[in-house]
Amino acid sequence: MIHYDLIVVGSGPAGRRAAIQAAKLEKKVLVIEQGKRVGGVSVHTGTIPSKTIRETALNLSGWRERGFYGRSYRVKQEISADDLRRRLLITLDHEVEVLEHQFARNRVQSIRGHASFVTPDTMLIVKDDGEELHVQGTSILLAVGTKPYRPDTIPFDGKTVVDSDELLDLENLPRSIVVIGAGVIGIEYATIFSALDIAVTVIDPKPTILDFIDKEIVEDFIYQLRDRNMKLLLGQKADKVERLDSGKVSVTLDNGRQVVTDMVLFAAGRMGATDTLNLSAAGLEADSRGRLKVNPETFQTSVPHIFAAGDVVGFPSLASTSMEQGRIAARVAVGTIAMEPQKYFPYGIYAVPEISTCGLTEEEVKERGIRYEIGIARFRETSRGHIMGLDTGLLKLIFSMKTRRLLGVHIVGEGATELVHIGQAVLNLKGTVEYFVENTFNYPTLAEAYKIAGLDAWNRMGERPKEAPVATAQSLDPATSDTKKAASK
Repeated sequence: MIHYDLIVVGSGPAGRRAAIQAAKLEKKVLVIEQGKRVGGVSVHTGTIPSKTIRETALNLSGWRERGFYGRSYRVKQEISADDLRRRLLITLDHEVEVLEHQFARNRVQSIRGHASFVTPDTMLIVKDDGEELHVQGTSILLAVGTKPYRPDTIPFDGKTVVDSDELLDLENLPRSIVVIGAGVIGIEYATIFSALDIAVTVIDPKPTILDFIDKEIVEDFIYQLRDRNMKLLLGQKADKVERLDSGKVSVTLDNGRQVVTDMVLFAAGRMGATDTLNLSAAGLEADSRGRLKVNPETFQTSVPHIFAAGDVVGFPSLASTSMEQGRIAARVAVGTIAMEPQKYFPYGIYAVPEISTCGLTEEEVKERGIRYEIGIARFRETSRGHIMGLDTGLLKLIFSMKTRRLLGVHIVGEGATELVHIGQAVLNLKGTVEYFVENTFNYPTLAEAYKIAGLDAWNRMGERPKEAPVATAQSLDPATSDTKKAASK
């Protein structure tokens, strides 16, 4: 039996980062991946595929240029599923090659096969050819990710009724689609199809969508979706889905309404991929959605030497946060100090348009009883926005009236997931409204919206109180300070 310092099950963002981090600390590391290639859900069916398809759809449809040339403008008149898949395959090959090179360069061993616990520190690996081997780990990290939730009541067939994984293998694009589930995955794919001029209907039993996002941003987002004729049937549950003889699909709602469509995408949640790990042999138990409970600071499970990170531990289920979770878990697992991550991390939703947010929402600020002011900028107010032909896009900044510090940044519109990092840096460095007012931003850029929003808030907040001396670059310069001391002597 071969012994490792760290065994990582899964090679997605959390597993990949954990394995490389432990290897850089000169530990013996094994990664077990049951997929055909390394990369996990993120590379093969989740993050990278959906974002690649999004970019391809926007490019081929001419979506970004329609502000100038009209809604009927298209770069390619007839867009097929093969058009979307061609770019996807190139991107996936590149991602896998980069990851394999990282493993090789850092001497991370990897085995393709199915892993399950035999004892809390021993795992059985069954390879595709049936060969079995046992491996033992001082520490074990479960980074197995999630898989689509597939209830028995939904007649999946991989063609007209599909989940988000099967969507990537479509032979033809539908003329109409119903998306059941208005979570992040459902909304992302719904808006991508809409950008391709496919008729889209979204059904969700909740009366609202994306409840963790600032309400004003969601309202602006919903307005944009309805403005391009997307149907949002919220507060209505899909009671029955059935394939019709005509080849179409019927969705019956709990209020009796019937929607007939070419295709149904069922995207109402995901399950932790833990059902085949034989968790009981390790003394672990998953919740009803297959997720594992961990210490949020160390990512240890109830069994101290077994860790879990990534989507399998639940919210926020982002590739970016999963990477950090994996890194922290690996450092703790091999006995190295792990610094606590920054308090505020960005959340990105790659819909059309993008949404990105960091820090407190206006609703959270109200709940905490904080006196606040808001600054708003619309992308059409920037010269870059005009150059790009943008007539939508909103940036919202929230500031404390007492400390003048930035509390939250919320963006909906083109480039939101890139722009948010400026606000994230100011948040974590405890910057104030003066940062945006007194700093120079490149012109013309969309980032200039930060200046506009900062001034919008500052105009109502007023000048900084005089009693608080402001540190300047000159007063903080040691050389200048020493010169003044010498002169005084």
